[in-house]
Amino acid sequence: MLNRNLNFQNKFHFTSLGCARNLVDSEVMIGILLKAGYENSQSLEEADYLVVNTCGFLEASRQEGIETIAALFAQKKKEAKVIVAGCMVQKHGSILKEKFPEIHYLLGSGDVEKILEAVTAGQAGAAITSARSYLEWGEVPRTVSTPKHYAYLKIAEGCKKRCAFCIIPTIKGPLRSKSEERVLQEFRALLSQGVFEIILIAQDLGDFGKDRKEKGALAKLLREMLKIEKNFWIRLLYLYPDEIDEELVAVIKSDPRICPYLDMPIQHINNDMLKAMHRTTSKEQILETIALLRREVPEVAIRTSLMVGFPGETEEQFAELLNFVKKVPLDNVGVFQFSLEKEAYAARLEGQIAPEIKQDRFERLVEAQLKSVRKRNKLWVGKIVRAVVEGFHPESNLLLRARHSGQCPEIDGQIIINDPRGVTSFGEFYDVEITDVADYDLIGRVVEVKKPGRSSCKLSLVSN
Repeated sequence: MLNRNLNFQNKFHFTSLGCARNLVDSEVMIGILLKAGYENSQSLEEADYLVVNTCGFLEASRQEGIETIAALFAQKKKEAKVIVAGCMVQKHGSILKEKFPEIHYLLGSGDVEKILEAVTAGQAGAAITSARSYLEWGEVPRTVSTPKHYAYLKIAEGCKKRCAFCIIPTIKGPLRSKSEERVLQEFRALLSQGVFEIILIAQDLGDFGKDRKEKGALAKLLREMLKIEKNFWIRLLYLYPDEIDEELVAVIKSDPRICPYLDMPIQHINNDMLKAMHRTTSKEQILETIALLRREVPEVAIRTSLMVGFPGETEEQFAELLNFVKKVPLDNVGVFQFSLEKEAYAARLEGQIAPEIKQDRFERLVEAQLKSVRKRNKLWVGKIVRAVVEGFHPESNLLLRARHSGQCPEIDGQIIINDPRGVTSFGEFYDVEITDVADYDLIGRVVEVKKPGRSSCKLSLVSN
């Protein structure tokens, strides 16, 4: 029922910036507004309330936030109100107030449950408390904004690590894990809504439960999820190499419903660089972890992130990283340039790298990684994989896009279906023959419809 106090101004438009963890918070805010009788509008120009959930991790993300807010003010109707929430508000609220004095309300990253208060406020205001991250504990409404077949499930917030380049602990605060009971409750709720692929997210999944001094909590949580007798995929995002042990690998190996996929941030491979970054793993441990995964889960897809231009990085140390990418089989690599964040420990280090050197190393590493990916992708040609067809390709309605279990939505490559015959609906599974590659993407054709048989997450490669 429509809230009678809205004076018919009940349409809101949402923009969520940053990572999937931010997206979950945005979905909570959307759920709260929908439950209160507000209407979600896809049209920016028609909306009465324009909400932006910002990211404040890097200077580039903060600039994106500023540009997004500026665009909203330029395009909105005169009486519409702009509400800004999230990490950038938490750390840089004063900058936003100075740059955009017309902002109606500011919500800190730990105060997103006050979205209704922000919308109904008669005067401009703010709710920026000391709570640096929001982790719902009770029956909080949430409206999933991703396609119907997949959703993100945040199991923890904050971070207990202190990497030299990162300011997330200062933004999001210390590690706070949801209870196992709460996670399982949300997991079942998503399954009941028809979601098939559930992507577990946290700053580091391996730290789940450590704020409560629980050992092996992630492995135990996964085992509890697997007791549910339904078909689904579980995907693990952001699992640091120091948290991957034989127990966890055994759980992943034990059930085909856990995708053979890990997003394992490495950052560097040179031991001196790893030590300077305050990472807790060595080159030898990283290589051992990769070898363990390849041995125990041969079909595993390993995604990682690497950084160039950290203070003090020498050409020799970069060459070691470059050689690592050329020699070690990695399926997906995100390459980043070191970003100097004033509150990070690394900002005070000597040996800051010149921008042109960082750019040169970035380009060389990306080029090497692309060559490696092309080589690995060619191994798929002639194979048949089970893949979910997600929709039309953004470049043409004559092409479709799909993913197999080794490809995460939004961040990895995809399968381009160049012959849509046989596809009757989106969000369903089909057998796809891989016929070619296009850099990070695979190209394929549907060979057989596979609607109900969605129990396996394994790639089950079959020679044609």
